[in-house]
Amino acid sequence: MAKIIWPLQSRLASIVRFNDRLQNRLSARVRLFSKKPNGFVAQPEPRSIGNYSSGMRLLQGEFRFAGSQISAEKRSIWDLPPPDVGFEAEMHGFGWADDLAAVGDATARRLLQSWLMDWVRRYGNGTGPGWQPELAGRRLIRWIGHGAFLVADLDANQSRKMFASMGRQASYLRVGWSRARAGLPRFEALTGLVYAGLALEGRQGMLKAAITDLGAECEKQVGADGGIPSRNPEELNEIFTLLTWAAQTLQEYEHQPDQRQLDAMIRIAPTLRSLRMGDGLLARFHGGGTGPEGRLDQSLADVGVQGLKRDELAMGFARINAGRTLLVMDCAAPPTGRASIIAHASTLAFELSTGRRRLIVNTGSGSRFGREWQQKSRLTPAQNTVSVERISSSRYAAKDRRQTFVEVPSAVVVHRASDLTGSWIQATHNGYEPTHGLVHERRVYLASSGKEIGGEDILTSPRGRARTRYAKSVEGAPQLGIVFTLHFHLHPDVTASIDNAATTVTLTLKSGELWTFRQHGGEMQLLESQYLDPAFLRPKATKQILVTGRVVQYAGDITWSLQRVEDGVGNTRDLVADEGELHE
Repeated sequence: MAKIIWPLQSRLASIVRFNDRLQNRLSARVRLFSKKPNGFVAQPEPRSIGNYSSGMRLLQGEFRFAGSQISAEKRSIWDLPPPDVGFEAEMHGFGWADDLAAVGDATARRLLQSWLMDWVRRYGNGTGPGWQPELAGRRLIRWIGHGAFLVADLDANQSRKMFASMGRQASYLRVGWSRARAGLPRFEALTGLVYAGLALEGRQGMLKAAITDLGAECEKQVGADGGIPSRNPEELNEIFTLLTWAAQTLQEYEHQPDQRQLDAMIRIAPTLRSLRMGDGLLARFHGGGTGPEGRLDQSLADVGVQGLKRDELAMGFARINAGRTLLVMDCAAPPTGRASIIAHASTLAFELSTGRRRLIVNTGSGSRFGREWQQKSRLTPAQNTVSVERISSSRYAAKDRRQTFVEVPSAVVVHRASDLTGSWIQATHNGYEPTHGLVHERRVYLASSGKEIGGEDILTSPRGRARTRYAKSVEGAPQLGIVFTLHFHLHPDVTASIDNAATTVTLTLKSGELWTFRQHGGEMQLLESQYLDPAFLRPKATKQILVTGRVVQYAGDITWSLQRVEDGVGNTRDLVADEGELHE
């Protein structure tokens, strides 16, 4: 029966995707006949901050989108053959307009105007890949936000065509925003609709509904803990940024945001503060990166909500910090279903920074480096936690093309404590019970000085069915037990060396700060690893510490420690205060 059902499900999913694309195209074409605006009735200031260097690269014909690079001097951006859908989406979303606006001179403006008018000519009638609700929303935010920069020097005919296109996209969003995938895509679509309703002539009638719909989506998607279903910190930050842009823009023109939107922003702010590392950027979990530099700080400052999630988890993450040292640990199961499309099997993984420098980091998201890297980056061995026989603690169905998690830990239990000597996190999960009959417990201690971290990873087989599963796993060689591995991936800026006896790994930061890693109960190696970051065009080589142990007679235990033995140069700007704010 399963052999019959799965092809049918796959076929149905393909039909649904085709229907979504068809509805988007038809909706866009129907909007050709909507009334066209002739100008702005409001001109919001651009909220997004572009990158001057990226803008200069565009002027020189160098296009870097979604982890790929194409050099094509003196060619329109729309003549480029996009290597993948991510590259194509970034092209049509016009986020690169921020970079040209950051350059800000007449040459940059003429190039932006030229590419925008070329887009209108090629795709403005509702054809092409740019007609998805999230891309239309992202595009409208940029076109409206950079409106003053764009309209300068446009002739009457060009201006008429640009405003007609914006009106068409606004009408398309009014009926199509709900077709965007829940999460960031839908917030992009709704924020673009708010901008259009506020700024475009003749579109004020859609503003009230857009504000209400945005508030309803906040109530639906943002939990009581300030988190979202994907548990992706960077996605949460992007949503938070859009909400602050929409709220500020509305208030500037004496419109009141929906109270549900304002309430969601108040819930999100402490959660994001708790997920900041010492460099002011985000911990990297569940497909998220560190986020653009400065964006999180600006959004938090705009909202003005202070404080951290101290006694409760922040979207399932626990945070402890002391002195310059800060640790964020994933203490919940990954999402399942559509929210888990890029999620990682990272239960009980952590990231660690010392001052402004990152020391231990997860591998990161491989989604911009091809399908193989995307798959590898989601597995437990790519996270700073324990893998059992190289199997992940959360798993997706083998024939699920979307690779959404269907089997995650059903029980994750967390205890936290602190006193004058330091802080503790104790957490367990049962993700390996179905496969090996094992429960993983991790204990992490951070001394109040910030100079010492102690850890213990314990794997045990509870009584009952778990013991039966364990016995089956070791059948034939019970004395060898089950192999488990602790992974500690290092940031590329960390220089690591292991002594001849393989008892100590020395970690040196660029500031001269020196840490040592030791373990007891396993065998230690220093091996190659990769650091995945969308800022790089390819994975960056780094190192990882591997500690291997065995579960024998229903139990296995490895203890480990990190100790700072040298503080580095005295003038290093590496101090981090209790709330994650950076100091000289």
